[in-house]
Amino acid sequence: MKRRTLMIALAALLLSACASLPSKDPLQVTVAGIESIPGEGMELRMLVKLRAQNPNQAPIDFSGVYVELDVQGKTFATGVSSEAGTLPGFGEVVVAVPVTVSVLRMVRQVMGVLDGQPVDTIRYEMSGKLNGGMFNTHRFGASGEFELPKSEPDTIG
Repeated sequence: MKRRTLMIALAALLLSACASLPSKDPLQVTVAGIESIPGEGMELRMLVKLRAQNPNQAPIDFSGVYVELDVQGKTFATGVSSEAGTLPGFGEVVVAVPVTVSVLRMVRQVMGVLDGQPVDTIRYEMSGKLNGGMFNTHRFGASGEFELPKSEPDTIG
C-alpha cells in the first residue's frame, strides 16, 4: 500500500513540474541564401544559409546545426555544421550549413517526376535542429509548395 501511495505522489509531483515549465514558441527558420561549393564526383554541394528567428525572450546558445530537405516526400539533401553561437531572445542569426545532394538522390527524384503523371506543383519540407546541449535541442521545420511554370503551346502564324 505504501508503494502505491508513493507512486501516486511521485506521478503528481512530476505532472506539476511539467505544468510549471514555461511554454516556448517554436523557432522560425527560413533559407536566406544558397551558394555552390566544391563537391566530390557523385555529389552536389551547397552552402545553405539559414535565418533562425527566436520568438521567445530567452536566448538560445547552440553548438551544432542539422538540416534535412525533402522534396515530393523523399529525402533530397542533408547537412550538418559545428557552427556555434547564440540566438538572442526576440532576435535572429544566420547560420551557414554545408549541404550534400547525392547524384543518386537527384536521379531518383527525376525518375519520380517522370513516372508518366503530370506534375504541376513541387512539395518540399525542411526540418532540422539547433543543438543546445543534451536536454536543450531546438527543432524546427517549414514546408510548402511551388507551382511549375506551365509551357505554352507553340503557335504557327
